[in-house]
Amino acid sequence: MSAAESQQRIGWSYLIAALLSLIGLADSIYLTVEHLTGQSLRCTIISGCSEVLSSPYSHIGSVPLAALGAMAYFTVFDLSILAAFGYRFARPLLLALLALMFLMTLWLLYLQAFVIRHFCQYCLLSAAVTITLTAIALAGRSWKTTD
Repeated sequence: MSAAESQQRIGWSYLIAALLSLIGLADSIYLTVEHLTGQSLRCTIISGCSEVLSSPYSHIGSVPLAALGAMAYFTVFDLSILAAFGYRFARPLLLALLALMFLMTLWLLYLQAFVIRHFCQYCLLSAAVTITLTAIALAGRSWKTTD
């Protein structure tokens, strides 16, 4: 594979990550708006959204965790776009952010499973997006480029 083909492959993985991060962003914004307006969420696939989202673990102070998730997904989108267009400084920042998001996802899944004992479909969607983003970033990291 030539260096140009390798660079193009890397660019596409970052563009896919950017598009995927928009799903997480939409999910997080929806949860944030619902939390701030006091709306009750309807779980259509599994039950447990209300228990999870009204738990003491769903916010830090008065800030919903979903708002922090929205900021993280927006940053992933930004860094992915920058990385896709060759801004090398964005790559390590993106990997660091995804590592933090991945660890937070594991913690929140643990809380849902063993402490709250309920699952939220919106939270599981966010977890799936974060895990997929992490896998894409790790796979893309193994592709070598030359500049």
